[in-house]
Order: sequence, then structure tokens, then C-alpha cells
Amino acid sequence: MGLYRTVLHEGLRDDLPRYPNRDLPLQLWPVLRTLVGRTVRAVWEDAFPQLASRTRAAA
Repeated sequence: MGLYRTVLHEGLRDDLPRYPNRDLPLQLWPVLRTLVGRTVRAVWEDAFPQLASRTRAAA
């Protein structure tokens, strides 16, 4: 999870989909989103709408 947290803070838009296990960050998003700041969270959820939908599903 630490690796994905680093990617969320410092990565580029193309970094997340490049990982071999693309489903893992989607699966972990409800937890990962609590580990990053509001701005980082908003940027990633805007770039990847499926993350925002994971958040709503977990709520």
C-alpha cells in the first residue's frame, strides 16, 4: 500500500494504470484515499472516475 501511496502523491496520470495489478489500487482505494490529502484525492478521483465510484460504493 505504501507504493501506491507514493504513486498517488508523486506519480503521473499514466502511472496508476501501468501497474501490473491494476485492480489492487481500485480495491484499496477506500483505504488509500484516507492516506492522502484532499487535493491529491480530488485529482486522482477526477482523473479516474472509477475511484470515485469505489468510494461511493464503500460508503
